[in-house]
Amino acid sequence: MLNFIGCSVIFMAMPNVLFVGDERRELPAFAALCAARSWGERGVADAAVKSGAEEWDDSFLEALRKLDLPLPPPPPSLERVNLLAFDLIIYFCSGDTPLFSGLPGIPPVLRWDMELLFPELASGKGFDAEVLEKVREMVKEVVSHGYLDAFLNARGQAESVLEHIDEGIIAHDVFRKIVYFNRAAEEITGYSREEVLGRDCHAVFPGKFCGQHCHFCDGSPGGFEGEVRYHLVFGTKAGEEKRLEVSVLPMRDEARRLMGVVASFRDYTREHDALERWRAGEGLHGIVGRHPKMRELFQTIQDLASSDVPVLIQGESGTGKELVASAIHALGPRNKGLFVPVNCGAIPEPLLESELFGHVKGAFTGALRDKKGRFELAHGGTLFLDEVGDIPPAMQVKLLRVLQDGMIYRLGDEKPRKVDVRVVAATNKDIEEEIRQGRFREDLYYRLCVVPVVIPPLRERKSDIPLLVYHFIAQEAREAGKEEKAVSNAALQALIAYHWPGNVRELRNAIQYAMLRCKSGLIDLQHLPSHIMGRPQRRGRKVSAPGRPKARLSVAEVLKALNETGNHRSDAARLLGVSRATLYRFMKEHNLA
Repeated sequence: MLNFIGCSVIFMAMPNVLFVGDERRELPAFAALCAARSWGERGVADAAVKSGAEEWDDSFLEALRKLDLPLPPPPPSLERVNLLAFDLIIYFCSGDTPLFSGLPGIPPVLRWDMELLFPELASGKGFDAEVLEKVREMVKEVVSHGYLDAFLNARGQAESVLEHIDEGIIAHDVFRKIVYFNRAAEEITGYSREEVLGRDCHAVFPGKFCGQHCHFCDGSPGGFEGEVRYHLVFGTKAGEEKRLEVSVLPMRDEARRLMGVVASFRDYTREHDALERWRAGEGLHGIVGRHPKMRELFQTIQDLASSDVPVLIQGESGTGKELVASAIHALGPRNKGLFVPVNCGAIPEPLLESELFGHVKGAFTGALRDKKGRFELAHGGTLFLDEVGDIPPAMQVKLLRVLQDGMIYRLGDEKPRKVDVRVVAATNKDIEEEIRQGRFREDLYYRLCVVPVVIPPLRERKSDIPLLVYHFIAQEAREAGKEEKAVSNAALQALIAYHWPGNVRELRNAIQYAMLRCKSGLIDLQHLPSHIMGRPQRRGRKVSAPGRPKARLSVAEVLKALNETGNHRSDAARLLGVSRATLYRFMKEHNLA
């Protein structure tokens, strides 16, 4: 609350110090300004402001002439003084009269009680040359002895803390004039501080920020005691709808008078939308599940999404490690950057360094141009290192260096490049056993595994199988543009009874197989892969072509091989003992391509 009635205000700049005298202390305030002009290289503006008058009193001007002080220019309206432009306020007062709030954005205040500092004034002596000299000495100490710089540093450090937190901070006085608006508040609302500072909160955010929780709508904020918490749907400047959690704290002076409020708020839109998807049975960002272990996993993902620490995802093949990594990225602050996956186990060792760090033209035979690596592509986003346990030892050393200093070197280049990347790694290996066997560096493990995430295998959450089955049926039907199919109870029980060594990926392949086999609207036992039913696998018909070698394959065998190799057809062909061309022809003939 800024009550300027009966006060005059005089200020200087670089840095800006505001000298204020209450209605009986205008003369000391202006004398202090004149004193401040006499020392240092601060740069002073000759200006004075007086409330409720367009000129100075004759008695004030006469006192200036007697003290040989320069005459100030005519005073503008006090209401136009922008306190936010100042770094320090020196307030010449009498007694304990409050004038300035302690809200963020308002500069610190030195309150100088004239009767206490100058007993001669209390005894009736006027403001003469002797008192003027004492005022000058006091101002000199502030300006020339480092006190002013100390105040500026303290204020800068305090506001730096508010600027670097992730919650939005907004403060306004009892007249709803906004005096502080931090960086996070700008990002969340879409409004810049230049658009809101000094303006009425209700004028900037009409009906948006407070809803029914505002204590200032009628101009009399009485009864506002303690912290108030609430949620609201907020419309950003761009028209985007966000859900905010708001906490409002009243700020009071020494006499417990309300001076304004400080509100902190955070955007929980992503968490809300994720929860709604989970309640609807869709899980979290494409990860489907209702089992308690999955609920715990969803909570872990949301906790990790708001941080920037490295994560190591562990789980068997087919559990959905890349989906978890993608969810951590999508729900976090880096979601505007790229999510760049790289399968470290599928890239030959000679090419892995170039793939991760890039290369320059001529670095090796075939390097015809400069190429960015995955780290550079993921700058500002997330790099997902899948099968990180397969990285060769020599490459582990280079990866550790990048994680430590954030610098990469393109292959064949001596120039370092700074990258800002969050690394999420995954493996289906027992990394601790790999460390014991000397195949994985322990220091790299601790650098990658700041927070471990373990995905449960499907056999440990079988209650999710019906949900997953219908999720995959809906997905396949949508992609193929066909009607969804139902599943008989017998087929569903068979799927639940199976042990699923290939986890969710194997289940999806089984549903794809059943959708192809089923020509009606009901998937039954005969449509499921034979190995799921525990039946001996029957050999399919011989597949041959004129002049080509024959191969004995079955649809179930091919789907199983594809499942075990993560749908890598070359690896599946090797596993089946046939050529890649043979596998491709078989898949095409059986509509598996």
